[in-house]
Amino acid sequence: MTQPAIYYFDNNATTRVAPEVVDAMIPFLREQWGNPSSTYAFGRQVGEHVDQARARVAALINAEPREVIFTSCGTESNNSAIHSALATQPDKRHVLTTAVEHSANTNFCALLQKRGYTVTFLPVTPDGALDLQQLEAAIRPDTAIVSVMWANNETGILFPVREIAAICRRKGTLFHTDAVQTPGKLKIDVRELDVDFLSLSAHKLHAPKGIGLLYVKRRVKYQPYIVGGGQERGRRGGTENVASIVGFGRAAELAMASLPDEHTRARALRDRLEDGILAAMPGTSRNGAKEPRLPNTSNLAFEGVEAEGILMLLDQAGICASSGSACTTGSLDPSHVLTAMGCSVARARSSIRFSLGIYNTEAEVDYVLKHLPGIIAKLRANSPMG
Repeated sequence: MTQPAIYYFDNNATTRVAPEVVDAMIPFLREQWGNPSSTYAFGRQVGEHVDQARARVAALINAEPREVIFTSCGTESNNSAIHSALATQPDKRHVLTTAVEHSANTNFCALLQKRGYTVTFLPVTPDGALDLQQLEAAIRPDTAIVSVMWANNETGILFPVREIAAICRRKGTLFHTDAVQTPGKLKIDVRELDVDFLSLSAHKLHAPKGIGLLYVKRRVKYQPYIVGGGQERGRRGGTENVASIVGFGRAAELAMASLPDEHTRARALRDRLEDGILAAMPGTSRNGAKEPRLPNTSNLAFEGVEAEGILMLLDQAGICASSGSACTTGSLDPSHVLTAMGCSVARARSSIRFSLGIYNTEAEVDYVLKHLPGIIAKLRANSPMG
């Protein structure tokens, strides 16, 4: 049976594992399957490959290899950074974050509130921007950490991470950024940003699911979130996921090599898609500012229709898109990101995210532009909202 064509525009949810990454991983599933923490040569040789991968992902963010902790995902990395800041500063019981963070942060912070901690969720403007004066004023003497994402996963809006880090430095407060959406799209330099913690997830840059990293700046106190053996220099228990770690390292190399060209190419494709949709379909508008924004992300509202219906008909045409974060798919609630930006419930529920990647082509964009106007017209004709 022939596999139907797939037009994939949901790269912020996950990405296809690059063939080069698969090739790098296979030997560690078939031949070099030893435990890298073992003392005999078979294990030590595997451990050397883990060290090489650590150096490669460290180079992606301009960190020292010993500043990189391998985790299972971005969620664990985010939770670990906040947990460590609170655990190493028991007299500080306040966390400052934003109302538009990924659920990995918002739900963890909600749990902290139930445990007696205080959390401030900073609002954003209708364009999705932060007021830095408001952020600075919200930092208190008992603020353990400020956690602000670099790039929003739903809208692509970028926050001024370097400026926020400078504010935190002046205030003597730790700063963490969820940078999960940035690799392969933006240059990442932790020295230039001057952050204390930074989270990445490998499956956003064409590596497998189930592996991520937490950057911990040298000399920043750190208390493990997962306690077990002495893996990761005692900072994260659990036998290393060697094949995925090696894949992460290879993906980091590929991302660094393709970044300059891919940034320009992805932006051109996104603009071709977004401009084409806005021109062809009245009653359609962008959610959030045009810039600063990830070069691959477009979040659009289609007046008078429900996103669920759009996605269903797109799926029938082989087009993969989303109504927001994959981690909240299935929820009946409107996007917390869009409602925090002041969107009405109706607008939030009529919004679709398209996120492009390295494998998208002009022909695929044109395929969407060919099919989407008819889908929207059909839904509007049958919608009580219209």
